[in-house]
Amino acid sequence: MNLTALISQLISCALGGNAAGALADKTSLGTLGNSIVGALGGGVGGQLLSSLLGLGTAAATSGLDIGTIVSSFVTGGVSGGVTALVLGFLKSRLAH
Repeated sequence: MNLTALISQLISCALGGNAAGALADKTSLGTLGNSIVGALGGGVGGQLLSSLLGLGTAAATSGLDIGTIVSSFVTGGVSGGVTALVLGFLKSRLAH
């Protein structure tokens, strides 16, 4: 994965985490918490999801193209949102 795709994926992970926090405000970790959790968890999850969907091989060989950036945003946003939702849910359950 090239640097541009990695940066776009990390940004989309943070955005996905914040979108998930906005949708489920009872389990939100706050703006900073959602951004950090989304970026960290989404970065790893996005890499795994890209590999499972076969998007990682095209990104490694083609350089910078719109498909690489779009797939980075999609996989990063989804995995960042899911990570923020799961950790927010666990935090809210442990608080009770």
